[in-house]
Amino acid sequence: MRRSVALTALALLALPASLSAQIVLSANDGKQVRPGEDPSTRTADSVSVIDLRSYPPRVLGQVAAPASMIGPPASVAVARDGGFALVTAAQSLGADGKVEPATTVSVIDLADPAHPAVVQTAQAGPGASGVAINPAGTLAMVASTGDDSVTVFAVQGKRLTSVGKVQLAAKARPTDVAFAPDGATGLIVAQGAGRLIPFTISGTDVKVTGEGFAPGVQPYGVSFSADGRFAYNTNLGGNPDPAGATPAKGPRMGTITAVNLASGAVTPVEVGYTPEHVTISADGRYLAAVVHNGSGGAPGSPGYNPNGSLQVYRVAGTKLTKVADAPSGAWCQGALFSTDARTLLLQCAVARQIEVYRFDGKSLKRDEAATIRTDGRPGALGTALTR
Repeated sequence: MRRSVALTALALLALPASLSAQIVLSANDGKQVRPGEDPSTRTADSVSVIDLRSYPPRVLGQVAAPASMIGPPASVAVARDGGFALVTAAQSLGADGKVEPATTVSVIDLADPAHPAVVQTAQAGPGASGVAINPAGTLAMVASTGDDSVTVFAVQGKRLTSVGKVQLAAKARPTDVAFAPDGATGLIVAQGAGRLIPFTISGTDVKVTGEGFAPGVQPYGVSFSADGRFAYNTNLGGNPDPAGATPAKGPRMGTITAVNLASGAVTPVEVGYTPEHVTISADGRYLAAVVHNGSGGAPGSPGYNPNGSLQVYRVAGTKLTKVADAPSGAWCQGALFSTDARTLLLQCAVARQIEVYRFDGKSLKRDEAATIRTDGRPGALGTALTR
């Protein structure tokens, strides 16, 4: 048995980059309880490592690490070489049994994906949320909602060193940050300000460069196209109200926006109530959207729906054309494609599971037999190609 495990580890270590991108990390929040649930149902937070190289996907290993499903499903970032990952935790459990803002950034060594290990714990700002690693693996950034900042870390030898902060205006509430493919520019999602704010990088110096783009109400997470010419983001509150109009009461129809970064043109697409996540396939042809659709509420509450929605769009610059959708489980969070775009993973928090879908370019079909169970509520996931 020991020899078999050792050989498995050696095989994984020898993976080329294209295959290491099939190693998935899922951050699982064990402390979140729903109304009516006994606090004794809480479990330890954890990070699962999932092998997506063959079908059905399977869990390779797991490690205890702080995680949070409250916040965008972009709190996992895996280095391009697959050697390590960063996981943030926007919340922790206080001594009084209540959740409170957290600042934790865990560095997880993936040299042996079957035995992931936390090798460092660093600190960002309170409400540490979206995290990204630059393509070279030398710089990382963490958006923090609690102090309107983005912490910048130098990365060397799988170790983080804080080298500065980007301080935004009061109540900007940054939820996510992403590097463009060129590694020299990127975007900060300022939810409170309703902006996608561009930045440039020189060494470890990060500077905001202008007011950026206004994609919609309460932007949440963001992804770049493979060529860096376009950005795609979710807006929890959808399109802005017309000037002078009285804001409508109740849930707002959420949107995804496609942004032409050269012209500034913003193209919105209505997708449903509370779009949690948007992710792009490795070949750039498809975009998947995770829509909450009222599924996280209590049965009988206003806007309640027992199912969320997983939607797939064909991408052509700023043109998004829906090609498939499927009802999902409840309170779903992060999603991602396999590198061949034939398989999608979807984290669903109510049932504490990761749903598996097959995609043929025209339709989505859930494979219930392939479902992956998690101890905690899965809230963020990523591979070496998703951040």
